[in-house]
Amino acid sequence: MYKSKSLHTLHPFFFHYTEKFRKIKHQQRTPCIFWQEGVMPMDGKRLYCAGGTAAARYAGEYLRHFYVDLAERPGSDVGAVLLDVPSFAPDGTLRMGGSVENLLAQLPPDVTVCGGNLDHPALDNYRCIDFLKDAQYQAENAYITAECAVEIALSYLPMTLRQCPVLVIGWGRIGKCLGQILHALGADLTVAARKDADRAMCRGLGYAAVDTARMAETLGKYRLILNTAPERLLTKEQLAQCHPDCVKIDLASRTGMEGDSVIVARGLPGVHMPESSGRLIAETYVRLCREE
Repeated sequence: MYKSKSLHTLHPFFFHYTEKFRKIKHQQRTPCIFWQEGVMPMDGKRLYCAGGTAAARYAGEYLRHFYVDLAERPGSDVGAVLLDVPSFAPDGTLRMGGSVENLLAQLPPDVTVCGGNLDHPALDNYRCIDFLKDAQYQAENAYITAECAVEIALSYLPMTLRQCPVLVIGWGRIGKCLGQILHALGADLTVAARKDADRAMCRGLGYAAVDTARMAETLGKYRLILNTAPERLLTKEQLAQCHPDCVKIDLASRTGMEGDSVIVARGLPGVHMPESSGRLIAETYVRLCREE
């Protein structure tokens, strides 16, 4: 990828663009120049946004603001295609609908495929950029997920989070973000983690900590339980010990809590905060292009 720049000389005032890309005019007595900087695919080829979700539509809007040259439809002038993130449904079809094979048939053989969870046999001979393997994308997406989870929790809880006894299971990306948000809101927070070092870090940050192996012993005191660990840790029988009004939310990619009362919440950013999700997708595309 390369940057395209155009030079402007302005008299007697100049323009700049705000974060929201609105032109702002300033009085200036002397001539002033600035560089308008954009990102375009290599060899002048364009990006085709093939996603069908609300987040994908927002990503397209932000990419236009970022001066990315977008193609309206698949064709020979396309150098990269951007799928939904994640890109595939459980049955192997695209989340936007249809098969990836049909989409690729309309694109050049050297097209770069961008998206999430791109381990699909049809993509074996294509250059792929998997956002879900990018550390910065994962970290920022985890924070959006944590905010969404707190929003869901508040819609179910009969009380505020201030002084609310909360258990967060897992000390990965989402667990860390939940800890920061919940602690800031005044929750009485406990984090369940396996490693001594992780529990020590939690205590250092001002949270209570419990070994994951022993967390079932005190389930009755919590009013909100948020699981981020992708493995089965609490059975239906163990969750029966919870407070009758306890809200239980499972955020993990694989079920960690059993029972009909558990709210399974996956893919939250694209559903609850599609604009933030779309902006993150767009910013990740631009950043990875600049790193090429």
